[in-house]
Amino acid sequence: MKTKKWNIAWPDIDAIRKLTNQYGYAPLTAAVLCARGMDTPEKAAGFLSHDLSGLHDPFLLPDMHAAVDAITKAIAAGEHIAVFGDYDVDGITSTCVLVRYLKSRGAVCSHYIPDRLTEGYGLNKAALLQLKEQGVSMVVTVDSGITATEEIAYAKEIGLKVVVTDHHECKDALPDAIAIVNPKRSDSSYPFKDLAGVGVVFKLICAMAGAEGWQDVLTGYLDLVAVGTIADVMLLQGENRIIVTYGLALLQQTENPGLRMLMREAGVEERRVTSSLVSFTLAPRINAAGRMGCADQAAELFLTDSPSRAQEIAVMLCCQNKERQNAENAILKQAFDVLQKEYDPQEDRMIVLWGENWHHGVIGIVSSRISDRYGCPTVLISLDGDLGKGSGRSVNGFNLFEALEHSSAFLEKFGGHALAAGLTITRENLPAFKESICAYARENISEEDLMPVVNVDCLISPDDISLEAIRELAILEPYGMGNREPIFAMRELTVEEITPISSDRHLKMSLIKEGRRFTAMLFGTGSGGCPVVQGDMVDAAFSLEINHFRGRQNIQLMLKDIRLSDCELEKDHYFLSCYSNFINGQELTDSQVNMLYPNRADLVAVWRHIISRAQGGKLTAPYNTLSRRISYESRRMINIGKLFVCLDVFSESCLLSYHFKNNLLHIRMRPFKGKADITKSVVLATLRHRKQQNAADQAI
Repeated sequence: MKTKKWNIAWPDIDAIRKLTNQYGYAPLTAAVLCARGMDTPEKAAGFLSHDLSGLHDPFLLPDMHAAVDAITKAIAAGEHIAVFGDYDVDGITSTCVLVRYLKSRGAVCSHYIPDRLTEGYGLNKAALLQLKEQGVSMVVTVDSGITATEEIAYAKEIGLKVVVTDHHECKDALPDAIAIVNPKRSDSSYPFKDLAGVGVVFKLICAMAGAEGWQDVLTGYLDLVAVGTIADVMLLQGENRIIVTYGLALLQQTENPGLRMLMREAGVEERRVTSSLVSFTLAPRINAAGRMGCADQAAELFLTDSPSRAQEIAVMLCCQNKERQNAENAILKQAFDVLQKEYDPQEDRMIVLWGENWHHGVIGIVSSRISDRYGCPTVLISLDGDLGKGSGRSVNGFNLFEALEHSSAFLEKFGGHALAAGLTITRENLPAFKESICAYARENISEEDLMPVVNVDCLISPDDISLEAIRELAILEPYGMGNREPIFAMRELTVEEITPISSDRHLKMSLIKEGRRFTAMLFGTGSGGCPVVQGDMVDAAFSLEINHFRGRQNIQLMLKDIRLSDCELEKDHYFLSCYSNFINGQELTDSQVNMLYPNRADLVAVWRHIISRAQGGKLTAPYNTLSRRISYESRRMINIGKLFVCLDVFSESCLLSYHFKNNLLHIRMRPFKGKADITKSVVLATLRHRKQQNAADQAI
């Protein structure tokens, strides 16, 4: 479990009291609002508002009049309109919302979503020609098109009219289309710049519907619009907060057969619909279709009016999601096997790996998982013949696009942004590319950059936590980008129990403070990665959740991080200082010598733990975690000072080497034949002599 930096906010107590006493906010809710700068009634009310009156006039978007006029005329003339989408959730929902609406207006309408694996993102000439040959006369792009200058020029050349709706960043020169509706245009005066692609489509159909049809648009489409907005990780403030709040309410009782069947097959039909449920349950299943090359199935799911057909497709999407997970896990296992042998946490600032025929559609997700686990930028490359296609994910503070630009001499092409990018490379350039970009990372990434951050809203005590207080926090929803779930911290809890669950993939803990016992869940970390043991005094950072089980409601702490309290660290510091004094030849008291001197059973306990945990002949662990874990497992008193003495003994005997940096112990096993004789250890002899000398001094 990687060490994390806690950024703890200290909201103004008087402001919290004012929001609580004068304006009725619950204390915990008021504390979160104040921690995030909403420390006045006006700011709090403005942030929390999700009134429909906050939706802006769609005609404030650039070219909206031209887009509505062109599409309306095409419908009236009976022209064949094709909606050109994208294969991710935002693109699929954008496509389906516009197709359903245009058909409701009597339009002759079809859709086209490019294949992720063979066509890639965005407009392409072959697809445009195919649409033209099918009788299409107008193409409306959704969630794409803003940079397709060459493709749109080609469309015009072959007689296709193009309307662009998009939300991505614009280049200086815009395509030559009939209309380009994008809030990020440099000439846009639209008040909210952060609409998803499906959000721009929503504004388009609102403009087409007019005041008389506005309510029907809200009730008919906001469920899909909310799904696309959440899945594209858009800022959940302003218009997006309104869209998602109302969309989630509609999604709870959706009339769209596809959404309803997808929720049923995912096993969440009866659960309260939240942004997290969309992000972690629905969106991956929709995305799986695009990743596995079947985005049209996901589009059909939301376009069909047949419940039976919707159920068939929902089952297929769930199966594709399992295939996607299997493909991910297979690549992840191969990657971890390599990293266990080659990755050096002290020297490496970036990970670059490649493999034969890794699935193009999932390497981006695997890159993200590796980046999260190791806390550094990661690029994975799938090789097919002499060519490789790669996908990378970065960490805050390191611009991956600029890193690729620096090493572009070794690339065929690349694109993306600071945190995510893609590339194409020849097989022969792989070693040179890896050397170049990793050298760039070493120069531009500091230790601080690689340290994950936990943003804590405030410190709390057991008295602040109740079922009612947790329920009150719901007014802060929906959570997402720009409005993360509240995180609290509590100091000096005692670890009563740690229980591995789900085959030791997660941990359930019992934590006690001031007579209150809390159940805490630590997901994604098994017992081998847990930084604390039973009996430790710890600080915990967590979100709060109400667990419903067999008709009962219980409070759960959902741990974001757990670490040793200062009192535990002070003990470690004392043991380390005793060890340091010993190494430097300074005097030690009899009790200090006894604390450092390991007997045979102590040495055996340390050695057995190291050889059982080392992978590829290496073991890296926080020093205080390692000593505590050995103590707990062996039921012996192995403080950090004694641990270092044991390591020195093994090092003298050529059994291992180690170094200590940034609170991490890096241990490497050394090849050794025969049986080591630790009785000749100078370290043990010196400690034994100190012990005898202290005894002699006391006798005098």
